[in-house]
Amino acid sequence: MAVYDLEEQEQISELKAWWAQYGNLLTTLATVAAVVAVGWQGWQWYQSRNAVEASTMYFAVQQAVEAQDAQKARDAAGQLIGQQGGTVYAQLGALLSAGLQFDKGELDNAVGQLEWAAKDGKDPALRDLARLRLAAVLLQKGDAAGALARLEAAPTEAYKARFADLRGDALAAQGKHADARVAYQAAIDAFAGDDGQAATLREVVRLKLESLEG
Repeated sequence: MAVYDLEEQEQISELKAWWAQYGNLLTTLATVAAVVAVGWQGWQWYQSRNAVEASTMYFAVQQAVEAQDAQKARDAAGQLIGQQGGTVYAQLGALLSAGLQFDKGELDNAVGQLEWAAKDGKDPALRDLARLRLAAVLLQKGDAAGALARLEAAPTEAYKARFADLRGDALAAQGKHADARVAYQAAIDAFAGDDGQAATLREVVRLKLESLEG
């Protein structure tokens, strides 16, 4: 029995010595791990709350657009951008509102929201879509140079054909028919696939190209 007592005393002494050497480190690591876990849970909650708020605000933009209320849509999108600008909902809201502004002839308002979505929006694909629509609005305003400037940077593959098509429109508006033909041909080549939409778009661009060659 005394042997076991002695062994226990030795083990306790070793444990005390080990704890004296490493105890503070373990306590620190445990504290850091707890703080990280709590911080991560807090961040997840914050992100979730922001997503709910952003979706609610985006719904307000949708309602305004459905009601064809351009001012209310513009105000709702502006609030969404101001408070939840880091979310995809803000980009979608800006694009949605800008579409209504364009339909109502409020081109300057459409430009303002599309500029934000193209420059500061979170999602790269939606930034390209915003650039494309922004260039179309600028071309509608008679600013072919501005439209070409927005189309200069290469887009993602999904928008390559549409960018080339609109670039052809802008160049044709400037009277640069040779350059426009090159852009239209690039658009035709880029409209991949045999589905009905791609075929229709290719045909539209082909007609534009033929009109310049005549």
